[in-house]
Amino acid sequence: MEYIVEKIGMSRTINIPSIPVTLLKVKEAKVCEIVGDNKAIVAYAHGKRKNKAIEGQQKKYGLSPEFNRFVTLKVANSEAGDLDVAPLSEAKRVKVSFNSKGRGFSGVVKRWNFGGGPDSHGSRFHRAPGSVGMCEWPGRIMPGQKMPGQYGNKKVTVQNEVVSFDPENKILVVKGSIPGPNGALGRIRIVK
Repeated sequence: MEYIVEKIGMSRTINIPSIPVTLLKVKEAKVCEIVGDNKAIVAYAHGKRKNKAIEGQQKKYGLSPEFNRFVTLKVANSEAGDLDVAPLSEAKRVKVSFNSKGRGFSGVVKRWNFGGGPDSHGSRFHRAPGSVGMCEWPGRIMPGQKMPGQYGNKKVTVQNEVVSFDPENKILVVKGSIPGPNGALGRIRIVK
């Protein structure tokens, strides 16, 4: 089963030994239409996105205006209605997919943990990548060479243990950290 979640932030448990945990809020969602082998079109609310296509979907499924995002998820429901969150109560492990924090165009020291050169005066080699090419043959930079460039803002999937689930507030507590900033949206999938 899959769910859309919002990252609230990190905390710690108060038992001994204390463990770091991440709090995830399961977004309120409606199953609009079952499309085969436990997959369904699901609507959830996020932001103020609105256009004619979204209005058409809302009218087709009889949704209120706040449900303005549509995704296809594997669900426990057998018919349209509120998304069934009961399977999260028995879940032991989940796969969590989020976009990592974007760090923009970064150099090799930040992006790949290069050591850099001496910091003393006159070295003229501080945070540069160093030599990247070859002398004669093949006379080009090989694919996969660690270079400066876009760092972060990529989909990252991790597996975490479920510590607890509060069905009333729809808050899932998982052990360890999750990629992405607080307030980011991602998906979780129950691992059997």
